[in-house]
Amino acid sequence: MKNKNYSIISIILLIFFTSACTGYKPIFGASQVEFEVASHSIEGNKKLGNQIYSQLYNLSKFNKNKESARSIDILINVSKDKKATAKNSSGKIMEYKLTLNTKVIIKDYLSNSEILNKNFESFSSFKVQDQHSETVKLENKTIENLLNKTYQDLLINISDSIIK
Repeated sequence: MKNKNYSIISIILLIFFTSACTGYKPIFGASQVEFEVASHSIEGNKKLGNQIYSQLYNLSKFNKNKESARSIDILINVSKDKKATAKNSSGKIMEYKLTLNTKVIIKDYLSNSEILNKNFESFSSFKVQDQHSETVKLENKTIENLLNKTYQDLLINISDSIIK
């Protein structure tokens, strides 16, 4: 009987506490970052730079018709570095460290004043797999994760710079 009472009380408390979370809003939501990409240039690894730019462009499409949206010029310079970090006794590589360096310069389109000038560095390690194709897939997944981390960090910095 006590277990049944505790279960009922637990369920009621759970419902009570979760109902208080309905007004949740993210700190840096897409609606708070009002910018429109007027022009862009990509240097370094163009494929990786285009992936970051396309995410920013998709975010800026929400603000296309807003008059309060700030027009920006953006320069993205991405470089990738892959180094062997572990080798076995015969010299075969067992693990790689992948480093992604991204420099982003954002300027106001009208005044040409610098809004953001930041370097982002992220790195991750991955082990060599038995099949080469599996190693390539793991490397691509690692790059994707590093790009997403860089984009999230960039978005936080853009939000902070534009809102101020």
